[in-house]
Amino acid sequence: MTKYQRIYQDLLDKIKTKTYEKGTYLPSENELMKAYGSSRDTIRKALQLLLQNGYIQKVVGKGSIVLDSERIAFPVSGISSFKELKSTMDGDIETIVEEFNVIPADKDLKDELYMEDGDVYVIERIRSINGERIILDRDYLNGNVIQGLTIDHAKDSIYEYIENELKLNISFSRKEITVIPATKHDREVLDMLDYDLLVCVKSYSYLEDATLFEYTISKHRPDKFRFVDFARRTQ
Repeated sequence: MTKYQRIYQDLLDKIKTKTYEKGTYLPSENELMKAYGSSRDTIRKALQLLLQNGYIQKVVGKGSIVLDSERIAFPVSGISSFKELKSTMDGDIETIVEEFNVIPADKDLKDELYMEDGDVYVIERIRSINGERIILDRDYLNGNVIQGLTIDHAKDSIYEYIENELKLNISFSRKEITVIPATKHDREVLDMLDYDLLVCVKSYSYLEDATLFEYTISKHRPDKFRFVDFARRTQ
């Protein structure tokens, strides 16, 4: 890790352990420079990471205020497997495979995956965090492109299998985020509490050669997640 990453991690640990509580300000840049024996540029890089990941907000003339970080940060930009995201989450995390089938592509799936013909993997997985079932993922993968997939891969990491065993390069995705009513099935398999809405992230994922290989519907209980992105203004 670089020095600014170590400082970022230390500040993040202090935010998570409530050394710096939500609604309070971090020490000033000058104070942080003295505390960590670092340059202003290094401190600013560490603070930028905290800002980028949704842990602080900079207030002109006052400094960096700590935001409520109880919700899990779910990145909108970039492509990460759930196994990779687990490393950024705290608690006991489990993947439960509810469905694993290979079916002939019907008209709707052909349209979604831009397929002429062939089979589709249909995989439904529940993500449980600290005993609460709060994410429902339903994946549709083009069987002409992704072959040899097993339920063990679904339990572990499909993307890891695609990249490490099939040697295919996952490149980009197109995402759509909406808030939708929970279906009867959603309420049966997720711990919904009193919530009747879910945050739905639809993703279309492509290989390096622009082949669409996966269509995913991922539903999240709204009280548990922050959907974060980093945007830069261009003119």
